[in-house]
Amino acid sequence: MDLGFLLIVSGPSGVGKGTVCKDLIESDKDIVFSVSSTSRKPREGEVDGINYNFISKEDFETKIEKGEFLEHAFVHTNYYGTSKEFVEKGINSGKIVLLEIDVQGALQVKDKHPEVITVFILPPSMEELERRIVDRDTETQAEIDKRMSNAYKEIDLVDKYDYFVVNDNLEAAIDNIKSIINAEKHRVVRKNNIKEEYLGGRK
Repeated sequence: MDLGFLLIVSGPSGVGKGTVCKDLIESDKDIVFSVSSTSRKPREGEVDGINYNFISKEDFETKIEKGEFLEHAFVHTNYYGTSKEFVEKGINSGKIVLLEIDVQGALQVKDKHPEVITVFILPPSMEELERRIVDRDTETQAEIDKRMSNAYKEIDLVDKYDYFVVNDNLEAAIDNIKSIINAEKHRVVRKNNIKEEYLGGRK
């Protein structure tokens, strides 16, 4: 069986990561979404195993001690993390495992999984990014300012990524990421026994 790979998609809040990832999963049967684990309680409408894997803080800390997370972080008062077992099983079964995580989590994964493919989604401009966040009409001005401050910090680390895609047009941005995925699918290193398949042992 050919090997799959781990794909990380990051970008600042408001850049459209969720919409992009949803389309990728729906349009490519080889892509599986890695559902993060969290110690926080489910919010109204959230479903265990779909939005997050909801576990207790004690169970989360036990899993950390056992090294069961590829990356994890403590945000505000809750843990968030990515299952190492899920990722490894997906790759070994030929799947593209998609992680939508922040920059700090991505760098953690890259340290442990150097062959990961990383894509950073950029806004057309910082002004446009702020306009999109404002137009959502879900945050106070203080929260908007905080998101923009974080966006500058995150974009400062874009040079740690393999690829960038500018989301000035959603359809074009998705097509660009699909092109990256297609190219990565065709790397020789992912194709088991390619020489045997064509040469049949002859040299």
